[in-house]
Amino acid sequence: MMRSLFSGVSGLKNHQTRMDVIGNNISNVNTTGFKSARATFTDMLSQTLSGAAAPQDNVGGVNPKQIGLGSSVGAIQTIFTNGSVQSTGKNTDLCLSSENALFILNTTTGTAYTRNGAFEFDADGNYVQTGNGYFVQGWMGQNGVIDTGAAVTNITIPSGKTMPPAASATATYSNNLNSEVPLITTVTGGSPAGTATVDNPVTVKLSDGSSVTMTSGKYEVDQSLPLVTTLTVYDTLGSKHDISIYYKMTKRDSTDGNQWQVAVTTDGSDTTTITEDDGSTTTVKMTPTTLQFDTDGKATGATGTTTLMLTNGSRGTQTLALDMSALTQYASSNTIAGVADGNAAGTLSSISIDNSGAITGTYTNGKKQVEAQVALQRFTNPAGLTKIGDSLYEDSNNAGKSGEPNTAAAIGAKITPAALEMSNVDVADQFTDMIVTQRGFQSNSKIITVSDEMLETLINMKR
Repeated sequence: MMRSLFSGVSGLKNHQTRMDVIGNNISNVNTTGFKSARATFTDMLSQTLSGAAAPQDNVGGVNPKQIGLGSSVGAIQTIFTNGSVQSTGKNTDLCLSSENALFILNTTTGTAYTRNGAFEFDADGNYVQTGNGYFVQGWMGQNGVIDTGAAVTNITIPSGKTMPPAASATATYSNNLNSEVPLITTVTGGSPAGTATVDNPVTVKLSDGSSVTMTSGKYEVDQSLPLVTTLTVYDTLGSKHDISIYYKMTKRDSTDGNQWQVAVTTDGSDTTTITEDDGSTTTVKMTPTTLQFDTDGKATGATGTTTLMLTNGSRGTQTLALDMSALTQYASSNTIAGVADGNAAGTLSSISIDNSGAITGTYTNGKKQVEAQVALQRFTNPAGLTKIGDSLYEDSNNAGKSGEPNTAAAIGAKITPAALEMSNVDVADQFTDMIVTQRGFQSNSKIITVSDEMLETLINMKR
């Protein structure tokens, strides 16, 4: 029998396989996160009729005489280039842009990997892949802190999750105090020594020529009027307390820098009482603090401590540390503002995901907290992964699993929320390959036909 018959048969089989690959690519042209494949051919073992001969003194070299025995499928390769980003508007969808990383899923049979980021939260708050319910893997936050060194786990954020109250412990003041604030030049009225009351008000004249009548507080020449700021703090039950903190310039010195006094009262005493909305009272104590600025307008030694005496069922005594080191004192307007930590109790109202895969919850108390972090697995050869259907992959001996799961930022990947990765199948390329494959199949079938005609001619010679 003629060798060409078997070569033609191998060519038919190989081109049939290639057409199968092309057909699968086109079938998945709209499959989320699908990676196209290609079939490549290699020639088969050749039959050697005579070997090569080296050149001699009186004759040149001779090449080997070999007849090929057909072709075979050398490889079916998965092309892991990125697909286009398709916006969906669904904030739980994720599009992964990376040629060597995949999402991690916990399935009914174990760990699997995918580029299909169609995710959602189920009735129990589990973050799962849409359609099959497989659990997305990552790290859960503890009070807003993510430990990416821990083992990955299912991401679960229940609807209606609550945030417990946190008592305020520190407060930070920032922005500017006006170095050119007007100072008091004269004090009229009041008793004793410039102390104002409703019955005995004080009239003060300022260095800018203006006059003000005051019914409370204590006022002295060469000092400024108190600048009031409101600091919102929370107790151990999450109740809010608005504390007034007063700033007034007490010394203007172009050699050593200006000084300000920080106190909880306008007269510089160390105790005041706040009447809350429910009628209860809160006693606030703070030893007046001197705030020193250098001649460049920077604060030095700017700290203070306030003590709250609470009577609403929360912890009886609460201490709040004030940090004023970020304050400046330039010839500009007063923009001073203070922010304390702590929060009231709150309920989760919404979630958002950033391009690193961090899931942040927004609570009804206005606080935001990182709830979880989506994990990714990196492979040095993702084309070596084994496809198991459902747009899922399993690890293999040649995938080159690289280290432990990590964040997108750590492995150089990017996540686009509210979007999905489209299939990377190029239809134009596939149609072109289809034409070439069809012609190759036809050519190989012609080899078989012609070989058959030659054999028929040989047989007819005997007749």
